[in-house]
Amino acid sequence: EFFRELLENAERSLNDMFVRTYGMLYMQNSEVFQDLFTELKRYYTGGNVNLEEMLNDFWARLLERMFQLINPQYHFSEDYLECVSKYTDQLKPFGDVPRKLKVQVTRAFIAARTFVQGLTVGREVANRVSKVSPTPGCIRALMKMLYCPYCRGLPTVKPCNNYCLNVMKGCLANQADLDTEWNLFIDAMLLVAERLEGPFNIESVMDPIDVKISEAIMNMQENSIQVSAKVFQGCGQPKPAPALRSSRSVSENFNTRFRPYNPEERPTTAAGTSLDRLVTDIKEKLKLSKKFWSALPYTICKDERVTAGPSVEEDCWNGHTKARYLPEIMSDGLTNQINNPEVDVDITRPDTFIRQQIMALRVMTNKLKNAYNGNDVNFQDTSDETSGSGSGSGCTDDICPTEFDFVTTEAPPVDSDRREVEAAATQPGCSLQTLLVIFLSLLLQRRWR
Repeated sequence: EFFRELLENAERSLNDMFVRTYGMLYMQNSEVFQDLFTELKRYYTGGNVNLEEMLNDFWARLLERMFQLINPQYHFSEDYLECVSKYTDQLKPFGDVPRKLKVQVTRAFIAARTFVQGLTVGREVANRVSKVSPTPGCIRALMKMLYCPYCRGLPTVKPCNNYCLNVMKGCLANQADLDTEWNLFIDAMLLVAERLEGPFNIESVMDPIDVKISEAIMNMQENSIQVSAKVFQGCGQPKPAPALRSSRSVSENFNTRFRPYNPEERPTTAAGTSLDRLVTDIKEKLKLSKKFWSALPYTICKDERVTAGPSVEEDCWNGHTKARYLPEIMSDGLTNQINNPEVDVDITRPDTFIRQQIMALRVMTNKLKNAYNGNDVNFQDTSDETSGSGSGSGCTDDICPTEFDFVTTEAPPVDSDRREVEAAATQPGCSLQTLLVIFLSLLLQRRWR
């Protein structure tokens, strides 16, 4: 939303200042500038736009319009104007502004669009994985951990922390395998975030774009005689214009220079929120999300509403009685659950859906690395990357997040006397699946609030 508003403000600022400065001349040729911003918006929202070609086309069109204005005594055919546009690079009528602006705009927009796309992909992956249903083995282990103390006459005794860890590591074995690719993805996001803070950040590029374009126009005006002479030499002498056409030159029409840029006149975006502040906030959230999936069992099991806690090792439910839990804690990931004493895990059958999310993260990480190096990224053919709609089609008008905003299932927490568990005892399968969602919800709500 911030980036979209930034573009709209830049376009509005250019339009207002150019109307005041150039008046009717600008209004008669305003579509050239409107098309520039339309294409920039289309690129940012995922459109298949080649930024360099689009910017080259803008300067070529502007040269054609300007050339007619500085030579009103001649009539130019479409073919002649096409010949004129071919001299854009050779004559450099606008000075060095087009080259500098091309570098700044392409680097800024590539970084901004890819960063926002990365936020979208990360959010979608997290949302989808958080809704994966538990396996039958996980449901049985959860039932044993949460229900069996009631059968043994120990309704107030909570599970041992290490016991909970083995249960959750078995239940979340596939999710933990996301961790390696997730961490690489987060590192790549932090790299691209540096581009949003450096000299090519989109805010510093778009804010003065009207001044830069005006400088280019003034440079063309000052060199109009030399430019015209070289064009006439290369494209031929044009035909005189009809007698009724005004012979006033562009020097007379552009009788005032573009006034200096005044930062106080610019509209603010997002109620005054700056890009630096947004990026700093997002970077902190990204850093906190590293090792997110491998840390899930630990975060869930240290919650006092779930277990007796790490400090209580003797007076806790170990799966059989009120005593210390002796088995060793399993390592993270699917392959390490082969000897999990609490959950039956088939390590030969990885969860296909989660593997698809791993691939989606890998693809996005590669795109982020390309964007960090200034290479353009095409989001047009990525609809199958996360096995869901919209994951790789670019930011849309409805979905353009600036931070992770996980959608979790709202559910009441499990309190110390486990009234929710007792009330749901008549539907064990359903209630235990809900319990896993409750655990995930407690974690995500606390970590991302």
